[in-house]
Amino acid sequence: MFNGLTLECFVAVSDTASFTKAADKVARTQSAVSQQISQLEKQLDCQLFYRGKHLSLTTEGEILLSYARKIVQLNREAIDRFRSPELQGEVRFGLPEDFASVFLSDVLSEYTRLHPRMMLLIECDLTVNLFERFKNKEFDLVLVKMNRPEDFPNGIDVWSEALEWVGDQSLFDNKDQPLPLVVSPTPCVYRARAIETLNKLNRKWHVVFSSPSYAGTIAAVEAGMGITVLPRNMVPSSLPIIRTEDNQQKLTDTHISLLKHDENNLAVNDLEAFVDAKLKP
Repeated sequence: MFNGLTLECFVAVSDTASFTKAADKVARTQSAVSQQISQLEKQLDCQLFYRGKHLSLTTEGEILLSYARKIVQLNREAIDRFRSPELQGEVRFGLPEDFASVFLSDVLSEYTRLHPRMMLLIECDLTVNLFERFKNKEFDLVLVKMNRPEDFPNGIDVWSEALEWVGDQSLFDNKDQPLPLVVSPTPCVYRARAIETLNKLNRKWHVVFSSPSYAGTIAAVEAGMGITVLPRNMVPSSLPIIRTEDNQQKLTDTHISLLKHDENNLAVNDLEAFVDAKLKP
């Protein structure tokens, strides 16, 4: 029989390829995680990881991983079901399309599995539109890119994100031609950051491709149409981050915040806490 903590440690090591990072993820010491993996390998009488310069799964480890994920998920669902058996309701949740594409699809599907009686009404829009609609009470909870939310009574700062120029370095370095930009339509926080920075530098620019879709933006930059601005942790492996030696060319960080209207709505509070915990770096 498998131990739940042991399998959680195994999944964490598999996901992070690091005993140190896995220890942080499961709130245990590195030695405790290593001990759990050693015990699991002894129990199964096989090696689960190659412990070379880079930690990686063996064939047996890859086979176990699919089973481990299912067991860990079922264990979490069972515990959550008895801890919060009465959690139900409807939450109108607004978020930017790029975050839904990159981060939140798995998070939200996990939440609905944990709380089958909760109804999530989810809409994607540009941050400025989300904020305006939130003020008009069209949403109970929104995830927005903005300045720190101290001025909003029920706002929490999820994390700060460093923005990066992304794309062909040669396009960025060519000061003789207007910089071709691939950005979302106005209003867009990243577009505004890019144009603000370029205008301060008195550098000419022009928009060559405009799309509210994250996938569309990535495709255009991959095709060499221009450069874009993305949060560092949303830059795909297929695209390079542009290196800038001049600090004036660097972009101002932005912040990801969760805003809600009602401090006493249990359903909204639970979803807020779940999303915050999942997105915290």
